[in-house]
Formats: sequence, structure tokens, C-alpha cells
Amino acid sequence: MTGTPLLETRALTKEFRGFRAVSEVDLTVVGGTVHALVGPNGAGKTTLFNLLTGFLSPTSGTVVFDGQDITGKAPEQIAPLGIARSFQITSLFEAMTLREHLELALASPTGMGRQWWRSVTRMARFKDRAMELLDDVGLADRAGAPASSLAYGQKRALELAIAMALDPKLLLLDEPTAGMGIEDVDRTIALVKQLAVGRTVVFVDHNMHVVGSLADTVTVLQSGQVLAEGPYDEVRADERVITAYLGAAHE
Repeated sequence: MTGTPLLETRALTKEFRGFRAVSEVDLTVVGGTVHALVGPNGAGKTTLFNLLTGFLSPTSGTVVFDGQDITGKAPEQIAPLGIARSFQITSLFEAMTLREHLELALASPTGMGRQWWRSVTRMARFKDRAMELLDDVGLADRAGAPASSLAYGQKRALELAIAMALDPKLLLLDEPTAGMGIEDVDRTIALVKQLAVGRTVVFVDHNMHVVGSLADTVTVLQSGQVLAEGPYDEVRADERVITAYLGAAHE
């Protein structure tokens, strides 16, 4: 793998009462690429995400982002460095409009996010950018609608827009197509491709169609360890991966 690493982990380990959920993981994510983490439930993917974004502190090992050691830093310290994350389970304010969600996200780095209710006029300065972001994810026509009115796939698209409001160098997506129908999955693939232009994306997904469509590099985890890594076609042909995850009949 060539190119300059944007994100690296070295011997990253997380134990829970003696159980190793992540065990000495060495991961290198090259800037400007899309990198997939795959593996069955319990493989350590979400735990690894939580270590990268500060929601968990490692038992041992290091995390380096853009040349800076961020090991053990809190989420509020990591996010301003240029890392944004979406979660596997949607987490929106159901009564707030789509545009209000984006305005709040855009206000957050300025300190206004903590006092957004005090002045509608002050928040209006973010309206144009909020509308641009909603347009990017195909939701501009729903800007004034409450989040509760959105279909599931649209809620995931809104979450992507919220993550993009931070203009991240690195976008981490946890199961971006989970629970979606085929049409929403294909729409999300196209959306992630669009959002990946000019930035780095790391994502977790069980859908091999999604992984094959998006990933430049695939890292396969098994029991908290790296089992295989490489381009999708190479990883898919790895006998260890076929046996453990994909099945010999996978196409």
C-alpha cells in the first residue's frame, strides 16, 4: 500500500475484564482512500471505531492521526482535529427540522452550539451552508420537515450531512447501510462515493456489495485481530476469509 498514512494504529489493544475485544491491531489508512473494516459480530469492528474516536481508551497501543498521537484523547478533543463519525443506530432530534440539525452542527465548532436556542437570528448565519449540505445528500426539499418525518434511509443521509458539517479529513461510518432496502443501499453507495472525494473514509459494513463497490482497501477482523488485508478482489479470494466469512459460493 503506497501513499501517506492519515491514520495509523500500532499494537492497539482493548481488554474488558480479561477479554480482548481488540488485540494488537496494526492498521494503516492512506489519505484519500476508502478503507473498509469487515468481520462478523464480535470481531471487534465497533470497539476499534470507539478507540479511534475516543469513546474508549485503549488498554495498550497507540493511535496516530495526521502525524499526531491521539491515543486516549476524549471525543471532544479528537473531533476538532478533523475526524467525524456516524453511528450504527440513528440519533436525531425528532422534532427538529433537517435544516436546524445542520445549523446546530455547523455552530458547534464556534461555541454557539451550546446556546443555539438563544437566537434564531444568530443561527441563521449557517443557513446557506446547511442548505448546501442537505442538497449534497438529496434532502434540500425536506429542509423544513422534522426529522421524525423521514424514512430510515433519509435519516442515515441526514446523519451523513451532519458528519460532513465538520468538514472532516477523516469520515468514519459505522454500518451506513444497516437496515436499508436495496434502493437505499445503492443510493447510499453513490452518496458515500460523492462525499469521499477529497477526503478519507473508513467504514464498517456487512454487505459485501457495499464493500466491493466502495473500498480501495479491506481489512478483515476475526476475534479482534487482523485476519487479512488488501484490495477487495484479493481479500475475497483469500481462503481464510472465504472459510471464515464469505462462503465458497460468494460472488
